[in-house]
Amino acid sequence: MLARAISKYIRISPFKLRPYADVIRGYPLDKAYAWLKTCAVKRARPMLKALVSAYANARVKNPAIDSMAQVVVKEVRIDQGPVVKYFKPSAQGRAASQRKRMSHITIAVDIKQ
Repeated sequence: MLARAISKYIRISPFKLRPYADVIRGYPLDKAYAWLKTCAVKRARPMLKALVSAYANARVKNPAIDSMAQVVVKEVRIDQGPVVKYFKPSAQGRAASQRKRMSHITIAVDIKQ
């Protein structure tokens, strides 16, 4: 593992982020970046930011890296963060419990072998 980036307290459920993580895992960084950039969904944006941050961290650690094609996505992990619980009005004067889940994104990159 050359470098990694962590994004915490993302207000998107980990269940919604994990399919995108499964797609880019193992990809070269330039293809993973292009795939996330063309995804027209809001939930791809925090993963894209973490991916760019991991690439910047790798360039700081190893100045010989000059393009995204030299780096591969080694690990993508989506962990569950804290859950915000609140109540909304429901039928017949009752209160329905709501849970907003948060995510922690960890992306690790390495030099292509």
